Amino acid sequence: MARVFGIIQVGRKRLRTLFDSEVTNCFISAEAANGLPKTTLKFPRPGNFGGKPCVATEVCLLAGKLEGHYLDSGAYVLDEVGKDDQGRPIDLVVGVLGMRQWNIVLVPEEGRLDLSHFTKEFIEFAGGTW
Repeated sequence: MARVFGIIQVGRKRLRTLFDSEVTNCFISAEAANGLPKTTLKFPRPGNFGGKPCVATEVCLLAGKLEGHYLDSGAYVLDEVGKDDQGRPIDLVVGVLGMRQWNIVLVPEEGRLDLSHFTKEFIEFAGGTW
């Protein structure tokens, strides 16, 4: 099965993005996050990414477009997020939470994204009381 890549345009930046169903969160390389809005986490988030321990101390706010669809999300900033099969750096990894938020479906056997159900609005609570 092919890895599924896309380009997310954030301002003037074209982020080479891996959509990965084996990753939960979104992660961006420090180089790709340079110049984008970031916030320092009050409590650093230790974790494991790509089989290596890491600590995220910042979150980057992404507001951009994917194949003409507007999206926004937060991504943990890491020194780097990896390379593709040709050794090119990956700027951004979108995990399951981001794909679910925007109804992005992977079609790995074709190496593409299915954006036919892309979320254009959100409805979190349809009525009643908390």
